[in-house]
Amino acid sequence: MKKLKSYILITMVLVMVMPFTLKAEVAEPEKAVTEKVASTAASTLINRLEEIKAMDKSNMSSVEKKALRKEVRSIKKSLKEVGGGVYLSVGAIIIIVLLLILLL
Repeated sequence: MKKLKSYILITMVLVMVMPFTLKAEVAEPEKAVTEKVASTAASTLINRLEEIKAMDKSNMSSVEKKALRKEVRSIKKSLKEVGGGVYLSVGAIIIIVLLLILLL
């Protein structure tokens, strides 16, 4: 009886996971275009950061240095936005928690 409950639970989890994997395999052509645009924008921002690092700041006034620091901060902030991240849906989190409970 205990094995039957575990088999039913595993089957239910697999049935819930299947639509997520099917949806994840579909690729959108618009997304690829935006990724290319984002990568070119990111590369230009990285190039600007390298230029700032290579500058000789010993001859600059404190106002100019402060402006460069603000520019570097804004570039780093925009790079974080362009880079994106890993997002988990609520359903995926529930499935992960259930699998951890079952395995541990």
